[in-house]
Amino acid sequence: MRDLANLLRPKTLEEFVGQKHIIGKDKPLYKLIKNKDIPHMFFYGAPGTGKTSLAKIIATELGSDFYSLNATTFKVDELRKIISRYKNGLLIPLIFIDEVHRLSKNQQEILLPIMENYEAIIIGASTENPFFSLTNAIRSRSFLFEFKQIEEDELNLLLQRALKYLNTNIDQKSKEYLIKSSNGDARAMLTLLDFAFKVDKTLPLEVLKNLRQKALVEGLNSKESHYNIISALIKSLRGSDVDAALFYLAKLIVGREDLGFITRRLVIFASEDIGNANPNALNMALNCLKACKEIGYPEAKIILAQCVVYLASSPKSNSSYKAINKAIDLIENAKIKEEIPYYLIGKNKDYLNPHEFGGYVKQKYLKNPLKIYEGSNIGFEKTLNEWLEKIVSKHLKKNLKEKK
Repeated sequence: MRDLANLLRPKTLEEFVGQKHIIGKDKPLYKLIKNKDIPHMFFYGAPGTGKTSLAKIIATELGSDFYSLNATTFKVDELRKIISRYKNGLLIPLIFIDEVHRLSKNQQEILLPIMENYEAIIIGASTENPFFSLTNAIRSRSFLFEFKQIEEDELNLLLQRALKYLNTNIDQKSKEYLIKSSNGDARAMLTLLDFAFKVDKTLPLEVLKNLRQKALVEGLNSKESHYNIISALIKSLRGSDVDAALFYLAKLIVGREDLGFITRRLVIFASEDIGNANPNALNMALNCLKACKEIGYPEAKIILAQCVVYLASSPKSNSSYKAINKAIDLIENAKIKEEIPYYLIGKNKDYLNPHEFGGYVKQKYLKNPLKIYEGSNIGFEKTLNEWLEKIVSKHLKKNLKEKK
């Protein structure tokens, strides 16, 4: 028995609803598909936003056979069997890989020659941004597209199509509940409609509410997504607003956001926005990540709340973050070419070991001086600045005494 969402799955680009920022008629990807010449791609975003549907439409537009794999059950032999069927080169398949962020590095390496030689078109999908889980080699051969939640007017269009297919009508309150409670998830809306219709073809509000007693993400409207909320959470933490941070955390918890997604962002925040102003913040965030992974919902909410309160209350500094970005920029954009002083390479008799000079000795570690790091006077970072100053000043004082 096929469900309504599958029955109404769009077959053409013209039927596809949503993602106009990617697939609008004036967009490059739309033109590439129509020209039957597309790159390898990875789609990421909230569930029910059309990632699989668009991949299938692309296969149809290209005239390619469509194969659906899942990274959680990915088998190399299965992939090789698919590729072997197209050795004549007359047609190449489109291979769709769901949960692509779960691919191991070894599995990604197997994909490389396939992508390089265009033995197949690879399209991956994930509810998480796969940027950090994909290797540089994979990313250099592909494009990443973010799928946004379906807007209310777009959901309404899909709902009208579904009602026409079912040959039924619906009152305004039931219509609003179907759209708003689905939180931009087209599949969720059609699934609720499908099973409510099987109970009562008039689709009364009480049946809808009985089947879905709470909105998918309580308190959200269709223009919001977990990316918006995590952004608001991070900015509230940065602004030391404990109450706002807890509110946005609660939104993520109620929506049963992936714990890994939340805790990884907290770990990044602890280093990027707090840093050495409170070094223990990173320990707190890492422990939160580990504990939440072991414990899971619902108790993980307590650990998350403790961590969020701590991070919001900590002194803030992004000195380390700015420093490493500055250093990388100098190298990547060839703004400076700094050779390593010869005495710092391997074992060299001209190298001065600070331990042999009471912990510090004046010595060049760069041929030309650079000013990359600028520590703040906030929290423990102030102490670190004082330590550095004392280390150097103690040496200078010692030298003055020796000269006298």
